[in-house]
Amino acid sequence: MKRSEFMHVLRESCCEPAAGDRAHRIWPAWMPRLAFSEAQRGDTLVVIFLRGAADALNIIVPHGEAAYYSQRPTLAIARPDDPRAKAADRVMDLDGFFGFHPALRPLLPAWQQGQLAPIHACGAPDESRSHFKAMELMERGVEDPAGPASGWINRHLASLDTGNPSPLRAVGLGEAAQRSLQGAIPVTALRSISEFHLAGDRRIEQLMQAGLSALYRSEDPLGLLGQETLRILDTLERLHPESYRPRQAAVYPNTEFGLGLLQIAMLVKAEVGLEVAAVDLGGWDTHFAQGANEGYMAELLGDLGQGLAALHADLADFHSRLTVVVMTEFGRRVQENASLGTDHGHGSLMLLLGGNVVGNKVHGRWPGLDREQLFGPGDLAVTTDYRDVLSEVCGLRLNNPSLSQIFPNYRPQRFGFLRGG
Repeated sequence: MKRSEFMHVLRESCCEPAAGDRAHRIWPAWMPRLAFSEAQRGDTLVVIFLRGAADALNIIVPHGEAAYYSQRPTLAIARPDDPRAKAADRVMDLDGFFGFHPALRPLLPAWQQGQLAPIHACGAPDESRSHFKAMELMERGVEDPAGPASGWINRHLASLDTGNPSPLRAVGLGEAAQRSLQGAIPVTALRSISEFHLAGDRRIEQLMQAGLSALYRSEDPLGLLGQETLRILDTLERLHPESYRPRQAAVYPNTEFGLGLLQIAMLVKAEVGLEVAAVDLGGWDTHFAQGANEGYMAELLGDLGQGLAALHADLADFHSRLTVVVMTEFGRRVQENASLGTDHGHGSLMLLLGGNVVGNKVHGRWPGLDREQLFGPGDLAVTTDYRDVLSEVCGLRLNNPSLSQIFPNYRPQRFGFLRGG
């Protein structure tokens, strides 16, 4: 059988769990922990990228800033004490000045536990307001397009030898590995663990394994790549999302993003040697009909908030060695546009979630939204470089001192977003 024919059989033999099955199955008690747990160093890092430039001002709302309301007559979220708005439509106050969008209510427990920290007015020095360029530079962790072509996560993996032999050391959920994962260190792009399982036909499974082993027996580069693929298949065939049952308090959204987070939780619990996982949530380019407490962006925030809350609850036993980073390429203009949306801006935010986050606090120096305080044509200014946050993640939580290799030509400052040890 030719290589292409094998790949066709593999695709045709994959199966997806039936809708709704996940909540009614039980994680098999007999499943052993896999063989990679001792190799892992530092936290497991989960990086969530909000693609499309998320509107930071309607995520962590500066309800204490008068200019926020004057610049957004239809898109602003009502103040926490606004008697004209229903309680469910108001900002959820955090510290008297900032508050959550109402759709992020599921994240309140993590905030109250001190395990969630937003960093506001955060971003990159790039001023292009181009999605492609901004994401390219940010995921490479560079300011100069002529800098290293590899991604910042891959350079982290390359500069820290954990002795981890797992084929699932780094996983990108999606059709292809995220730009931040690309580089010299092999990573796994995984759309769905279920797709690695054959449809219950042991005969086909044995045929596939024997045929692939024969095809990839050689020691040439293609053969070695094939052998690595077989190792991944062998590991993943022991994991079954359709049989996985999260902790009782964890309810993942029934979306592609929710399924991605569920699979990350399963890989963490199975101790397959996962060090880094990346997953995307797209659709944040809200030029038109963005909505305020309801509408398009509120639906995205509902997916994000419910997904993060589920991951946090599901991995309660792993909080001390888990760090989640949420980031986006840039923010949106302060003033709403004529299409009831927001145009490309500059400053945005990041979110940190985990047991060693200095939480229950909105970090960053707030620059203000009055006209003379804005950047460029009317944007939130950047007062914290995103590389400061990621450098602290790498240094304190991933135990990697090689920050000059991860973020070349940049000298980070420590701002106290995380605890070490």
